[in-house]
Amino acid sequence: MTTVRTRVAIVGAGPAGLLLSHLLDELGIESIVIDQRTREDIESTIKAGILEQGAVEMLDRLGEFSRARTVGVRHDGIELRFDGAGHRIDFAGLVDRGVWLYPQHEALKDLIAARMAAGQDLRFGVTADRVEGAETDRPTVYATDAEGQPLEIEAEFVVGGDGSRSVVRPTVTGSSHGGYFREYPFAWFGILCEAPPSAEELIYSNSPNGFALISQRSETIQRMYFQCDPETDPDSYSEAQLWEELQSRVPGTTLTEGPIFQRGVLRFRSFVAQELRRGRVALIGDSAHTVPPTGAKGMNLAIADVIVLVGALRALLLEGDERLLDEYAETASARIWKAQHFSWWMTSMLHVAPDASDFDRHRQLGELRSVVDSENGRRYLAEAYTGWPFEGLDRLA
Repeated sequence: MTTVRTRVAIVGAGPAGLLLSHLLDELGIESIVIDQRTREDIESTIKAGILEQGAVEMLDRLGEFSRARTVGVRHDGIELRFDGAGHRIDFAGLVDRGVWLYPQHEALKDLIAARMAAGQDLRFGVTADRVEGAETDRPTVYATDAEGQPLEIEAEFVVGGDGSRSVVRPTVTGSSHGGYFREYPFAWFGILCEAPPSAEELIYSNSPNGFALISQRSETIQRMYFQCDPETDPDSYSEAQLWEELQSRVPGTTLTEGPIFQRGVLRFRSFVAQELRRGRVALIGDSAHTVPPTGAKGMNLAIADVIVLVGALRALLLEGDERLLDEYAETASARIWKAQHFSWWMTSMLHVAPDASDFDRHRQLGELRSVVDSENGRRYLAEAYTGWPFEGLDRLA
């Protein structure tokens, strides 16, 4: 058994864990980050990403390593499309903010490069088995290193940022499933294709055939989704059928087609852990919560968790003050549930439920008209989509 000691042990080298280690380093607080995946796996797993303006401002702290503003693309609005017509939600005009299209794996490349350059103790291929001692001042992560040997990490605090199948979560909640859960009766069929953009901004389309999202990756690669049954076989469609299905979901818009080189089905789930902290162990990011992608809140919510937790750890480890740590769960939960509501609202407003009646369909269209016909309705959507102010930013200085 190899034993190492640190101030903060972070399980998971995702956006939450890596940003946490970066912000702790700014404060002079040592940490170790472990992840069961290889660096290549982390950086090559393609995931979509929309960053709120505040999230981009946080990534600016990476300095020369942040490419969000140069590789990412700023968007100042989206289009809601229904009844064959498009309605632009003008983020810049309504709330003077925007979002950036920047895939999550690109942000991870930036974070890893910054942490490696800073000499971060970042260990790939290390699998966390369990966490013990949450109620003590020396919680411990028991793991298996890349060579298959047992590893013990003693810390003053342990953070679980290891995703929706978190190994750390049972230590906090008592079980891997302890929390509030909702599964939706539909999924997204997603494609990546070689083509120029079909529109300047993202299109969120509600059609009689179901939802579609016309998104982007770059000037030559595009990402698109359409609502499907969760049990859909990704190989059940020919390329021609996929384009026919997508086109049927965005009446009034002509999509630019191209070779499809990736396809998959993304299930829709919402989850919030029953507890976010126990003693000296806390959860952040997907370990603490997941949201359907309709509201573009996943990575942004993880960053919000990190900002709150960093302030609490600063007070605990540098000042011996536990008050902010005691408030962590309540403070983080306020934003988590706002984001859950917004994600649910966007999802329910734009998707056609399998059992929807004619009444449900007309009511849904009435809801969409209520949003686009009202400046206050458009402003709420713009405010929530571009992101509420981050709680705890003043504690990072």
